[in-house]
Amino acid sequence: MGCRVQHSIQSSFWLLSSTSLRNSLYPRKSFFKNRISFGKTSRTALYCTCSSSSSNSSGNKGSFLPNGVGGVDDFVLTTPLYYVNAPPHMGSAYTTIAADAIARFQRLLEKQVIFITGTDEHGEKIATAAAANGSSPSEHCDVVSQAYKSLWKDLDISYDKFIRTTDPKHEAVVKEFYSRVLSNGDIYRADYEGLYCVNCEEYKDEKELLENNCCPTHLKPCVRRKEDNYFFALSKYQQQLEEVLKKNPGFVQPSYRLNEVQGWVKNGLKDFSISRASVDWGIAVPNDSEQTIYVWFDALLGYVSALLEDNEQASLETAISSGWPASLHLIGKDILRFHAVYWPAMLMSAGIGLPKMVFGHGFLTKDGMKMGKSLGNTLEPTELVQRFGPDAVRYFFLREVEFGNDGDYSEERFIRMINANLANTIGNLLNRTLGLLKKNCQSTLAVDSSVAAEGNKFKAEVEKLVEKARVHYQKLELSSACETVLEIGNAGNLYIDSQAPWTLFKQGGTAFETAAKDLVIILEAMRIISIALSPITPGLSLRIYSQLGYTEEQFNAVSWRDTKWGGLKAGQVMAQATPIFARIEDGTEAETKSAATKKVSKKEKAPKNV
Repeated sequence: MGCRVQHSIQSSFWLLSSTSLRNSLYPRKSFFKNRISFGKTSRTALYCTCSSSSSNSSGNKGSFLPNGVGGVDDFVLTTPLYYVNAPPHMGSAYTTIAADAIARFQRLLEKQVIFITGTDEHGEKIATAAAANGSSPSEHCDVVSQAYKSLWKDLDISYDKFIRTTDPKHEAVVKEFYSRVLSNGDIYRADYEGLYCVNCEEYKDEKELLENNCCPTHLKPCVRRKEDNYFFALSKYQQQLEEVLKKNPGFVQPSYRLNEVQGWVKNGLKDFSISRASVDWGIAVPNDSEQTIYVWFDALLGYVSALLEDNEQASLETAISSGWPASLHLIGKDILRFHAVYWPAMLMSAGIGLPKMVFGHGFLTKDGMKMGKSLGNTLEPTELVQRFGPDAVRYFFLREVEFGNDGDYSEERFIRMINANLANTIGNLLNRTLGLLKKNCQSTLAVDSSVAAEGNKFKAEVEKLVEKARVHYQKLELSSACETVLEIGNAGNLYIDSQAPWTLFKQGGTAFETAAKDLVIILEAMRIISIALSPITPGLSLRIYSQLGYTEEQFNAVSWRDTKWGGLKAGQVMAQATPIFARIEDGTEAETKSAATKKVSKKEKAPKNV
């Protein structure tokens, strides 16, 4: 094992192109097996760790603690850039649904939201998948990237930016970033031999592998490789990362993910390869066309390059000034190390501020089992949306899974929850209330909702639940937010059943007036539900709002301030009552109904006795 010696490489390198000069500027090292040991270097770097609102867009000045460069009204949210070796699956759909709910809530708070998603389109797996399909890597990426866009449309995903890592503007940002890290003396050349997982596109430490050198994530044997690569000096940023995690425990969430990251850092950071000599499909290393930039060193920059406008000149500085740092990176726990260790160190090296939070959520299983094609139990998001609609899919996964933990899908539980919560608690409450209003009040509100609720405890209960839901949303407790909004519906059903307005209407006089007020109270609660649930079920919420006499434009203009009691006014005419969410029939119900229909049909056709 050799000790790594740090070399400072001047920017004049970019004017050089010959192999001999390149080799002299990138000192070579040889490392064997899968462990790298580096001695202390003579170079040191001093970093200010005080709080700062500067962008840290150049140099090594300012704080590397997560901070905001924009105003308090900015909120930049990202999903991972999804790898296009295969079509989108339910795991990527789950992350994006959650991100969309968060983005929609932040918009309700009147934040200037930039919701970024996209596709990671370079690397060995992409080239292999394309070859297997008989297409070029570029053609393959076009098809799969479009599949993601189509699914996001089907799921009502309201992203603002969709970045593809094959976009020329992204390539320009990656090369400029590489140049900046190189100029800081954090890239060097070395030989490396180790066990490589093709699916992870990562060299693995033998200690973390299973029997027969199998990757613990993909359960496939890793292959031994020896390559001449460029390395990033991750070990140099050990102390800075420890400091960030200590001073800002909210940087990685949930807290048990923070503990995991702190454990990785404490055990010692090893420099990692940021180029591949055996991969052609990727961004070429500047001045070395024989190597391509490692897929993660490439893809992570998509969060920055996505901030560029289509008509802007592609530059790192312009991208950073357009909204960086991100407020939230939303990822699956399997890529936590890349986002919470590698990415912050890369940004430190380039003198760029860190994102404010990295949130790692859990995995999805089906009927208690890990999903896989070999098991025949995959869950296709497109099929789910076609069968049940986007609102049902969005609601189930965000309500069922405590955000951050692993979650399980069961069709029986899915149907039971959707029918109980959306079709019955919310849908039936609105439908029967509008039916009573049409029958007794010509679908017209008798009084303002603020007047109707004077001295009424129900109003106070709703207001308390709305505030509770807001807090849950802000804490990314999406399941609890769903549950709290549903409590408003449950309270509304209890209220209307206890008041029995159908009986009061028959009594006439003051009882009739009380019943008319009760309907206004319930419909005001439905108006509030439609807004408070809109981050989760935007389509359903729009249908509710429309039946309350509002236009789609009015719905799109609402903010969280509109959850304040008092929106409905006297004389407002409600729309015709139609079911806003059809009850889902499971297989047993469908068979029972079909059998009953056939039985009735046979009776009708039975010949009369003569």
